Amino acid sequence: MRDTFIVGAGMTPFGRFPATSLAELAARACSEALGDAGVAPPHVQGVAFGNATQGALEGQHGIRGQAALDGCGFGNAPVFNVENACASASTALNLAHIFVGSEAYDCVLAVGAEKMVTSDPARGMAAFEGSWDIHRRAQTIADLNAMGSRLKLPPEAATEDPHSVFMDVYAAFCRHHMAMFGTTQRQMAVVSSKNHAHSVQNPRSQYRRAFSIEEVLAARTIAWPLTLPMCSPISDGAAAALVCSKSFVDKHGLASRAIRIRASVIMSGDHRDPDRIDEHVARKASSRAYEIAGLGAKDVDVVECHDATAFGEILQSETLGFFPFGEGGPAAERGDTRLGGRIPFNPSGGLESKGHPIGATGLGQVFELVAQLRGEAGARQVEGARIALVENGGGLRGIEEAAVAITILERA
Repeated sequence: MRDTFIVGAGMTPFGRFPATSLAELAARACSEALGDAGVAPPHVQGVAFGNATQGALEGQHGIRGQAALDGCGFGNAPVFNVENACASASTALNLAHIFVGSEAYDCVLAVGAEKMVTSDPARGMAAFEGSWDIHRRAQTIADLNAMGSRLKLPPEAATEDPHSVFMDVYAAFCRHHMAMFGTTQRQMAVVSSKNHAHSVQNPRSQYRRAFSIEEVLAARTIAWPLTLPMCSPISDGAAAALVCSKSFVDKHGLASRAIRIRASVIMSGDHRDPDRIDEHVARKASSRAYEIAGLGAKDVDVVECHDATAFGEILQSETLGFFPFGEGGPAAERGDTRLGGRIPFNPSGGLESKGHPIGATGLGQVFELVAQLRGEAGARQVEGARIALVENGGGLRGIEEAAVAITILERA
């Protein structure tokens, strides 16, 4: 594999945009990424397009990328459509990295776009139902319930409120971790409060309101121990990154803003023993990424991780090797993961605040870290950031993510 570089990044604001089409969102992100690089559409030799829900929500089951990008000026460039649940955009980036790294192309655009806000909540929930093996649904639910069965639940854990089935999934993960390590609901509230505070400085975030720890704890319970501010919202949005070879970078004079992809790894989850958390797919994928990059967790300056709930950040801070298992919660309480801390996590505000248009999320994370590595993140800038890591998970297989993507980026 030859070296690959991100030379342009674009992202729409994430939020609820009922009057804006998927095609409009995708076009805006692509235009911004190309404009950031100063590259015209005819230079793009291929497009990898990530999307997860438009089949279920709009009936666009095929050629989603060709339909969404029609009129964007890419002509006869091939479009490779990718679906990997919430890891769809990172999978598109991985594909672009492989295409350029293998010398098949010199310039490939990775795009992720999602239009999730709908007037039909039942249909919206159906999109999430398709992100696990529907033939194993009953067994999966039983396995998840068993994960948290060792934890005695408080009275407030009972709720009749309707919510995404995936919040039940995350609640099961939370309870298991609480039973194993003593992780507390307050530690999750600390993470949520921290990320909402970060999002105040991000003009593209869906939410830009700060919450105190006490406000997070007092908010409506979604699936105990998770309260509403701890959970990512339903979102619309799109993001894109232009991936190029060194020869393309040099030919077009893009070296000063190029960000090198040191590693891009995707792994599938497996049916491990829940108590063997050291065998978590994110631990395996990040270990492989560190090996490829010739780096370790100690070398990373800033992280964007998949915090579909606040607990997700605690877990991933451990699986990615930044803290021992069971120490992610205490580290958050110490302030280790906030801006100015030992290893800042989710300076963008994370999925909890920035938003989670699932087929665009991974490239939205990349957009943030490209800005960080260029020193262009403004009030949320991590001082001296040189190495950045993205963790993006999607779907469910057994009792862990069906897909995990790890991307390591370096200021070139």
